[in-house]
Amino acid sequence: MLVQRALSEDLVSAAAGLGDRAEDVTTAATVPEEATASARIQAKEAGVAAGLAVAGRVFRAAGEPVSVTWAVEDGARVEAGDTVGQVDGGARPLLVAERAALNFMQRMSGIATATRRMVERARPHGAEILDTRKTAPGLRALDKWAVRLGGGTNHRLGLHDLILIKDNHLAAAGGVRPALEEAHRYCEKHDAGDLQIELEARTLDEVRAALDAAGEAASDGCGPDIVLLDNMARRTESGEVDATMLRKAVERIDGRFRTEASGNVTPQTVEAIAKTGVDAISSGALTHSVRALDLSMRLRS
Repeated sequence: MLVQRALSEDLVSAAAGLGDRAEDVTTAATVPEEATASARIQAKEAGVAAGLAVAGRVFRAAGEPVSVTWAVEDGARVEAGDTVGQVDGGARPLLVAERAALNFMQRMSGIATATRRMVERARPHGAEILDTRKTAPGLRALDKWAVRLGGGTNHRLGLHDLILIKDNHLAAAGGVRPALEEAHRYCEKHDAGDLQIELEARTLDEVRAALDAAGEAASDGCGPDIVLLDNMARRTESGEVDATMLRKAVERIDGRFRTEASGNVTPQTVEAIAKTGVDAISSGALTHSVRALDLSMRLRS
């Protein structure tokens, strides 16, 4: 459905009242219907190739017969000038599919490349890289697939697979203890023992409140599984990151909960954040501010 929707953005429905002009008018006007061609997809910069499987579906959906041969696998490192793949078939279907196929590949490759860069800096210090729900509307599955191809881990796919108690939930619930109690009550009621509970903390006082609540509720099993340490790594005027508060939070938690850091996470700051001992680092920028990897398609008849 997503592939067809992407193609339909270029090829409007005949119901639009354009008659024959519902097609690719440039290709129809200049390329003979029986013409065949080969097209080479090439990396114009170094990065991680991703979205190949999706692009293959786009080419095949645009018209048969089309043959797609990839020179690399999804998630492979490519250098500038490398051939990523070749497409053979009717010239018209290749031209119709070109932009939609490249759009998917360039976005997913950009996400995978950014993820790989962070993973390589965080992994030596024992921290994994997580994504968030800050994805392009309608493209979440592909955005998160690209994160995995880059070596990252999907945090949660939607609102259904993790209880994440943030500041607004705490305000509505009446505080840390009531929120945790209700979260555990929900899991009990719905037989959802596998559903983890994550609690956001933005200050050391909130970390202490989480520890106190978990301690008080220990007999009831009402502590969180994960504590999200939000914006505790602060950017300095020099552009570096001060992770003092984050490190103190990790030390105070002392392994009682899994820890996740978020906020001010960039390729430049991620290593300093990882060195604090957090278990995971989540970054919305992986998907909401992605820079597409530069790829091109060159056709020859």
